[in-house]
Amino acid sequence: MPRTRHTAAFALISVAALALTACGSGDPAAAPAGAAAAEGKVPTADVVSSVRKDEAAAKLLPADVRAAGTLTIAASVGNPPGSTYLADGRTVAGTDIDFADAVARKLGLRLTREVASFEAILPALGSGKYDVGTGNFGVTEERRRTIDFVTYINDGQGFAVRDDSELKKVTELTQLCGLTVGTGAGTTFEVTLEENRHLCSDAGRKPYDVKTYNDQGATWASLQQGRSDVVMSTINGLRYAVRQQEGVRFLNEFKRLDVGFAFKKGTPLAPAFRAAVNGLKADGTYDRILRKWGIGASAITTSRISPPEIR
Repeated sequence: MPRTRHTAAFALISVAALALTACGSGDPAAAPAGAAAAEGKVPTADVVSSVRKDEAAAKLLPADVRAAGTLTIAASVGNPPGSTYLADGRTVAGTDIDFADAVARKLGLRLTREVASFEAILPALGSGKYDVGTGNFGVTEERRRTIDFVTYINDGQGFAVRDDSELKKVTELTQLCGLTVGTGAGTTFEVTLEENRHLCSDAGRKPYDVKTYNDQGATWASLQQGRSDVVMSTINGLRYAVRQQEGVRFLNEFKRLDVGFAFKKGTPLAPAFRAAVNGLKADGTYDRILRKWGIGASAITTSRISPPEIR
């Protein structure tokens, strides 16, 4: 069906989401000129600068980190509300950004932030290139084998479709048989889809086709242009995106996952980060960040270090 009536609305989400295209360079300044979030679409309230250092939490840091006062953080940017660029095409904003900055203030640290592609961050943590990573990283059993996490929100997997779709809710992946599913490369969504593709064949039905993309703009374009029938992505990201564009709708949550700061396995930084997140809950900053980004349903009761995957 024609998509012309959705063109303007689609452009709004695309300029925000396409920022991820530039992440492979590791240089925020490398974001394309059109990769800034649409004016007025991204909340800019300051909910972090009032955070004060927590001496007890800071003492949990390794002595060398306290002495240096700096950590290097890799940020995957381009999937709001987790992270996106503001209108200047350089400044990053989002829940990941606010929580990282707030934790750094709690611990008395300065962050050296480098923008990196989602799929590159976890391997780079293992090599020691970065101290910590953010990118709405869901805690899974597979990832826990090589990565440590400190949780700060609960998000997960969900679906979105065009308004003309007959899908109402996806409770079983066999409901996708014969369809084309667009999703992000290197994500838990890709893993879930690939691991369960056989279910359609087992049921004697045509398997669904999985199309992966390295940026959210391309994923949404595939849906709007009819190359994908359904998009699988983060619950918060999907809900945010459908508010920004016409002709698409959030379908449903499929699976919840804890989301955390990511570290090299065995990191000594985890106890301090956990204490800092819990300190943000105690002083009210945590709730202010959630309200700013409209994700109150993603609140966790307490921060944990590498909890089991939610089943």
